Amino acid sequence: MTDAIDPIHMLRPRRKITGISAVLLPFEANGEIAWPAFRAHVARTADAGLTPAVNMDTGYVNLLDAAMRARVLREAREELAGRPFVAGAFVGDKPGDRFNLDAYRRAAAEVQAHGGTPVVFQCYGLTALRRDELLDAYRAIARECPKFIAFELGTQFAPFGRIYDLDTYAGLLDIPQCIGAKHSSLSRELEWQRLRLRDAKRLDFMVLTGNDLGIDMVMYGSDYLLGLSTFAPEEFALRDRYWLDGDSRFYELNDLLQYLGFFAFRPPVPAYKHSAAQFLHLRRWIPSDRAHPQSPTRPESDREVLRDILTRLNTLGS
Repeated sequence: MTDAIDPIHMLRPRRKITGISAVLLPFEANGEIAWPAFRAHVARTADAGLTPAVNMDTGYVNLLDAAMRARVLREAREELAGRPFVAGAFVGDKPGDRFNLDAYRRAAAEVQAHGGTPVVFQCYGLTALRRDELLDAYRAIARECPKFIAFELGTQFAPFGRIYDLDTYAGLLDIPQCIGAKHSSLSRELEWQRLRLRDAKRLDFMVLTGNDLGIDMVMYGSDYLLGLSTFAPEEFALRDRYWLDGDSRFYELNDLLQYLGFFAFRPPVPAYKHSAAQFLHLRRWIPSDRAHPQSPTRPESDREVLRDILTRLNTLGS
């Protein structure tokens, strides 16, 4: 798997794309969580044909306490009424902390108890492990979790993140309960390597792109678990149908969605969540454009750029 990548020969036209969308947790103007708007956006995401993902970075999972994460799960379960969703199994720790397997088991069990599929977030203790210890940790989680999604996270998103080497990634493919892995390095080359490895070892394994700056990775065989799609779940679903149908309108819609991604995910990258709140507020889907008080924000002037993008999306999606 070390020879040169030839992306042209990796193109997968007319492929059905699996889309998972990390749902923004919105806020009222008074700073309280806007639960009705959250539930409506979870339903909107599922109605569009995407699988909602809650308690992810887009949902400020690392800034919520355990009780609030549990309420997010309850609200999603009640709104979806049996329809599938995934949710972050998050363990908060500090640099130098030891890996806490019991905490991961509890987090995964809580997601499963609410009917969701766990997305195993990284943490300092997990990413500090050596390769053999790391894979043993995932195997231990798998023994009590019939299916889960792994997660590679670049440090530009979170300081506890780690992008695994290919041998480690291959070890994830050998765990039957691991049905896929979100890859958030923002590197096409690294993701192409993973796609080629997947195609050689395990075709049912989902390489879930987390590259909000390269959302056309779906053309090469990636599926996705994106924060960007929370801005426009219907438009992402329409783009995916265009690809399946071989419809050339895929490219223009993808270009516009990618423009939105480049604008929203510019440094500081975590401020994309405020961009999402601004955009969804412009769409009149949430009651305010407030972000979590501990999350970075964008300038008010961004709204005019976002308004222009929304006008163009409405034209293309009509």
